[in-house]
Amino acid sequence: MGVDIKLSDRELPVSPVFMDFLAHVVEDKPFETAKWGDQLSEELSSNQKQILEQAAENAKTVMAKPEGQRSIGRAYELLVCLMTGDLEKIKDIQLKFHFINIIGVPRNGGSYLTKEVYRSLGHDPEKVPNVVAHDGFPEAAPFRFDKGVNSWMTSLQTMAEFLTMVEIYFGKERPHTGKIVVPKKLTKGTYAGGFFHRILGSSVENILTVRHPVTSCISTYEKSGGLPEDGKFRVRGNIEEWVRRDLEYTGMSTEEIGQMDYFDAYLRYWEQYHYYVATTGLSANKLTRIVPYSSEAMMDTVLDYHYRFGNRNPQPEEFKVFDKRDRHPDWFKQAEPVVRRVHEIWTRVGLEFPLEQVVEAW
Repeated sequence: MGVDIKLSDRELPVSPVFMDFLAHVVEDKPFETAKWGDQLSEELSSNQKQILEQAAENAKTVMAKPEGQRSIGRAYELLVCLMTGDLEKIKDIQLKFHFINIIGVPRNGGSYLTKEVYRSLGHDPEKVPNVVAHDGFPEAAPFRFDKGVNSWMTSLQTMAEFLTMVEIYFGKERPHTGKIVVPKKLTKGTYAGGFFHRILGSSVENILTVRHPVTSCISTYEKSGGLPEDGKFRVRGNIEEWVRRDLEYTGMSTEEIGQMDYFDAYLRYWEQYHYYVATTGLSANKLTRIVPYSSEAMMDTVLDYHYRFGNRNPQPEEFKVFDKRDRHPDWFKQAEPVVRRVHEIWTRVGLEFPLEQVVEAW
C-alpha cells in the first residue's frame, strides 16, 4: 500500500528571515551594518519587526530570480531530508563545513566570542548578517503545539533554511584543515542539544560560556531599561520573553510569573537553562570548551582561535568587564545553592563547570 502526503508552502511557508536573506543575495545587496557583535550595546533590536513588514515584497523579489527559486527549492529539499532521515545529503554538508557553536545564557559574552572567531577567519563581523552569525536562527525552544504551530517542525524547517544559507554564504570560503569553518552563536542550542549535535555533525565544536546568575541578571535588566520599580518580573525584550516562556513550560502561569520578584524568575530560568545544557544532548559532544565570564578567559580563548587560523600577530578587541559585585547582596545568598546544584549536574555528565571562576561573579 502506498500513501502520498502532500504539503505545500501554505502549510510550511518560508521564514521571513530566510526570505530577507535571499532578497539581499539575489539583488547582490550588501547586508546592513550588523550590530550583533557590540558587546556593550543595551539597545533592544527592532530588526525582526522590519523583516516581517518587508516579507511580502522580499518574496516577490526572490521569486522573480532563478537563483532565488533554486535556493527556496534547496531549503525544502533539505527539510524533506531532515523529516525522513536522509543521512547522505546531510553528511555532504557535515563533510564540507565545520561548525563552531557558541552557547550560553544571553549576556554571557557569546557575542564577543562569535565576533572574534569571525575575525580570526578574516571576516569583517559588521558585514556578516545577523541571521548567519547570531542566535535567533535556527529556531529551537521548549515544545509548543498550538493552532498552526508545531515547534518541532519549526526547528526542522528553520534548520533546513539555515543550512541553505550556510551553503550560499560560506560555500566559496577557504577551508581550514579540510573544512570550511562556520561560527554560530547558538543560544537556543540547549533546547535541542541532540538535534544540533546530530545534524551539524559529530565533529561540531561547542564553546559554552558561563556567568554568575546575579551579574547575568543585572546585565539583563540593564538591557531592558532597568530593574522595575516594584522589583517584579516584567517582559520588555527578547531575553525576558525567553524567561517567561521557559517558566511557563515547566508549569507556571503568566499571572504567577508576573507576581514573582525579578531575580526569583531570572534565577529559575538560569538554573533550567544550565540543566538543559547537561540533559538535552550537548554533553555528548566531546569537542567542548567551557569559558567562564572573565576578561582573561575570554581573551585567552579568542587568541587561541586567532593563532589556530593563522594569525601570527592577533589584535583582538578587549573584552570589557565591570564590577557589579556590590549590588544585590541578598541575591548572591539566594543564588549560592543554585550555582552548586548546576555544578553537580554538569559534573555528573562529564562537563567541568568552572565553579571557582563563576563565583568570582564578574
